[in-house]
Amino acid sequence: MKAISSSEAPAAIGPYSQAIEANGFVFVSGQLPIIPATGTFPEGGVGEQTHQSLTNVSHILRAAGTDLSQVVKTTVFLADMADFAAMNEVYAQFFATPFPARCAVAVKDLPKGALVEIDVIAAL
Repeated sequence: MKAISSSEAPAAIGPYSQAIEANGFVFVSGQLPIIPATGTFPEGGVGEQTHQSLTNVSHILRAAGTDLSQVVKTTVFLADMADFAAMNEVYAQFFATPFPARCAVAVKDLPKGALVEIDVIAAL
């Protein structure tokens, strides 16, 4: 196993790695929509937050030597399932066919009051 990190994505806020490379895959921890330079969320709603979360994922994947085109599975955690359509609209801008497998669930709360958190598994 090899830890992966990028200064272009928010630092881990607990005892975990931004990502782990193992057996030809990169497992990216859930990315909150934190802007690394400010430590804040982007202004706006779930669309802007989805964009920032996936931007953070992209930077981590680049540090691992891969990119979004190699993502095979994503998990999207939403604070409110009513935000699904808005999240999905932005999400679709980051991926092309064949789209990765995905699970999208609503959860009671997300860290720091985020509206969305996204993790991915990508091939190298």
